[in-house]
Amino acid sequence: MFRTVGDQPSLWESRLPAEVLRLPQELARVDALLDDPAFFAPFTPYFHAVLGRPSTPVECYLRLMFLKFRYRLGYETLCAEVSDSISWRRFCRIPLDGKVPHPTTLMKLTTRCGETAVAGLNEALLARAAAQKLLRTGRVRADTTVIPANVAYPTDAGLLAKAVGKLVRAARRVQAAGGATGTVMRDRQRAAGRRAREMAATMRTRAQLGRDESSRAISRVTGDLADLAEAAAGQAAAVLRNGRRAIRRALSGRVRGRLRRALGELAVTIGRTATLVAQARSRLAGQMPDGATRLVSLHDPDARPIRKGRIDRPVEFGYKAQVIDNDDGIILDYGVQAGNPPDAPQLAPAITRITRRAGRTPRSVTADRGYGEPATERELQALGVCTVAIPRRARPSAARRAVEHARGFRKLVKWRTGCEGRISYLKRGYGWDRTRLDGRQGASIWCGHGVFSHNLVKISALAS
Repeated sequence: MFRTVGDQPSLWESRLPAEVLRLPQELARVDALLDDPAFFAPFTPYFHAVLGRPSTPVECYLRLMFLKFRYRLGYETLCAEVSDSISWRRFCRIPLDGKVPHPTTLMKLTTRCGETAVAGLNEALLARAAAQKLLRTGRVRADTTVIPANVAYPTDAGLLAKAVGKLVRAARRVQAAGGATGTVMRDRQRAAGRRAREMAATMRTRAQLGRDESSRAISRVTGDLADLAEAAAGQAAAVLRNGRRAIRRALSGRVRGRLRRALGELAVTIGRTATLVAQARSRLAGQMPDGATRLVSLHDPDARPIRKGRIDRPVEFGYKAQVIDNDDGIILDYGVQAGNPPDAPQLAPAITRITRRAGRTPRSVTADRGYGEPATERELQALGVCTVAIPRRARPSAARRAVEHARGFRKLVKWRTGCEGRISYLKRGYGWDRTRLDGRQGASIWCGHGVFSHNLVKISALAS
């Protein structure tokens, strides 16, 4: 059920001195901005106005999520801190004698509403800023970055060992739910653990063994783990077949639902294990798997290896995000893509969205050399952009060198480097250093909340 709350103080709050109830300056500005009912509209389609139990009020949820991303708190820590703070309770519209929402409630609301609701929040905020003449679009700058997924560094051996353990646990859950109770599912976790430890010992002594000998040892252990994973997947497939027959014999709907969920998880794990085994066999045969389709995590199938040319991290694993901001540091557009798509085709659609939000086309657009294609410059000029300051990728001609060495061009290119600082600020201060939600949609939700919190601070300061 969709629910909102007012800002009426409780009886206990009316007895407290005004100094205790006064919000910090930043929270007071954000609180005034979040009073706009336009921020509730993106959540309306996900709740019925009459049916269902009353949910957490939208005002409360939005303010809790702002505190989470503004101060880099986990869900449990957030609820504990809000429960102990009078000012944060006041900001979140939770009375002193009221109950703070449970952390799992916030998690479910975040994933239930999805990226569409978060995108609607950012659209409503930018529309509010545009209505107050706070969106400057004289010049904008674009850059891309990698949003790391919540995964450990993936290796073939490590992923295969994890797959063996997950297959065993998923099959045990099916059998505990009453499916395939008589089907044999051998626990190969200890055998996989021994191979993983052998791999670690080989890696520690590879300088003494020599390159060829250590490579042979690593290939042998990886092959053994692939064999174990194949055998575990074969037995898990038998558990899956027999477990599906038991659905009709389930005594109650709750048991049937539990069994269906366990079977669904087992089926997904079997499919991903087969992909990992194929990847490992391909590597052992001397062929490098395609990075665009390579599976690097059992729980986050959309994460991909991305090479951005960093010295400290040549390859990162996650998603590619684009950020466009202006002179005031307001993020005018963002996007999260799976894999490593080229930068250039993303720029013109983003400028189109900015034009729609602000009501006018940016006069100047600048970006790094990754966007430097003639087609991109033509698309931007067709949209009405007066100045495009993007260095070309290829070796420029004499006429192009004269353009890129002009004073105005170089000034815009130097200003562009501030977008890298903006991305660094998002990573340090608003959770862009690692997404804690799985999948591309989860990464988009996570990054969208970070952008919303960042822009709330910026726009509320400009409006005051």
